[in-house]
Amino acid sequence: MILGLTIVLVLVLFLPFTVKAVEHNLEVFLFIMGIAAAAISQVLDGELFIKALEDPIHITLAVLIAGLLFRWCQTPMEKGILGLSKAIPFRLFLALVVIILGLISSIITAIIAAIVLVVVVSVLRLDRKSEIRLVVLACFSIGLGAALTPIGEPLATITISKLNEDFFYLIKLIGSDVIPAVVIFGILAAILVNPKESNNGLNAGLQKESYKEIIIRSLKIYLFVMGLTLLGSGFEPFIEKYLLGLSPNLLYWINMISAILDNATLAAAEISPSMDAPTIKAILLGLIISGGMLIPGNIPNIIAAGKLNITSKEWARFGVPVGLITMVVYFIVILIFG
Repeated sequence: MILGLTIVLVLVLFLPFTVKAVEHNLEVFLFIMGIAAAAISQVLDGELFIKALEDPIHITLAVLIAGLLFRWCQTPMEKGILGLSKAIPFRLFLALVVIILGLISSIITAIIAAIVLVVVVSVLRLDRKSEIRLVVLACFSIGLGAALTPIGEPLATITISKLNEDFFYLIKLIGSDVIPAVVIFGILAAILVNPKESNNGLNAGLQKESYKEIIIRSLKIYLFVMGLTLLGSGFEPFIEKYLLGLSPNLLYWINMISAILDNATLAAAEISPSMDAPTIKAILLGLIISGGMLIPGNIPNIIAAGKLNITSKEWARFGVPVGLITMVVYFIVILIFG
């Protein structure tokens, strides 16, 4: 059993990063791997399948509804963004963009928050360096904020499902760490982004999404979370054998691999209801912080970089130092406050 799960884990961790066909069909791939893991662990029964059907419902509906609202409100939103950017001090505006998107991402989902970010950046028309810094800092903020509720992003959805906890569990567990970080990233945007008006910046075209695109994205999220539910249940024997005895501090640093691998997949493979709260907290903080360092680490990064044509090198040049410093700061916080 352990050998079979190890093979599935290696495939899940490395194929999306190395094989383009898998990367472009990640939802289907994870669904297949989830069935394989559950079958190997002999937990693939009717009860698990019903749970896998139910877990994605809330986040899928959130993505669908938020996507439709955004489509209907995009034009007035663009005008409002431009007007607000001129009405208040620009550095304050940048800070508010990062903070507000981070905080509301747990309600409108990380996906929609990332799309709103793309609109903001496209409307502002700044120089490329400034816009890349703004996008990276905002994606760190969105990745952190979206982890506070199970409708924010798949990582939170799968964590709540595996632990069988209530809607507000993650806010209570990591809210006191995440909310200050979101504010700090906003302040960093005001300090580190030195905007110069330019026509050579990032531009996504600002065309409205079709209803077909919105529905397809929602269905992909449904399949993605369904696959993660199966994967998480399948990996329970692996977690019990290799992870339950590890120090929370060690797990925190191990999860820096979230910089190159989707953090929701890692959460599905790592988190267990047998773990205590400090261990779960260390795992989650390690995942959501390092997830902002490189483009593949989190859904908002992938969406923003893809729509704005940001290269991996451009993202890493700014994202890696910011992420490493944040990881060190929060490691100290964990050591002191637990």
